[in-house]
Amino acid sequence: SGLIGRSWAMLFAAGGFKVKLYDIAQQQLTSALENIRKQMKDLEESGFLKGARSAEEQLALISVCTDLKAAVEGATFVQECTPENLELKKKIFSQLDLLVGDNVILSSSTSCLLPSKLFTGLKHVKQCIVSHPVNPPYFVPLVEIVPHPETDPSTTERTYALMKKIGQSPVKLSREIEGFVLNRLQYAVISEAWRLAGEGVVSPTDLDLVMSDGLGMRYAFIGPLETMHLNAEG
Repeated sequence: SGLIGRSWAMLFAAGGFKVKLYDIAQQQLTSALENIRKQMKDLEESGFLKGARSAEEQLALISVCTDLKAAVEGATFVQECTPENLELKKKIFSQLDLLVGDNVILSSSTSCLLPSKLFTGLKHVKQCIVSHPVNPPYFVPLVEIVPHPETDPSTTERTYALMKKIGQSPVKLSREIEGFVLNRLQYAVISEAWRLAGEGVVSPTDLDLVMSDGLGMRYAFIGPLETMHLNAEG
């Protein structure tokens, strides 16, 4: 029920789904609910609340729970949002593996841990997938859907459809790869930025301007492949 977990809860509630927010500490859950309530009210007042329901109606869809078995009871989709710690995530998925049936999707929010490291050996590995959001998920719609080598194609398709239903922009990776796609693109830009600034070709301030007042304005609407396609003479 940290930052990412709260955002997911808000997105699923905006889509009309009942949400159980799980954490090991009741105080953490109490704080999370208070934070979600404040955010939703602020969003409603400013006209940026997602979904067709009012803030109160969406809040009514979110409940909290400190018991994992009770949290996943009746669930069709489980989104894990623990800290980026491999052993911790493996522990929670091994617990979930014993609790869920054959139709529940087990999804991780990890930004860099490979599905093969998270899910290998689980009884329900065919139902496991990574759904990596971009922070803050409520305002940045991209979700990278990354399968385990044994993930069933129906798991990928169901996850993709669910993300579309709640208003996100899912992309499907055909296979797992270090860094997924977003971070590989981001790291390529960061690496070249370090080189150009480090070699004194351009000042750090001006380099940032190249992105914020140049490339970034274009890339906010279209990607590099579409940019090339639309360039003069193609």
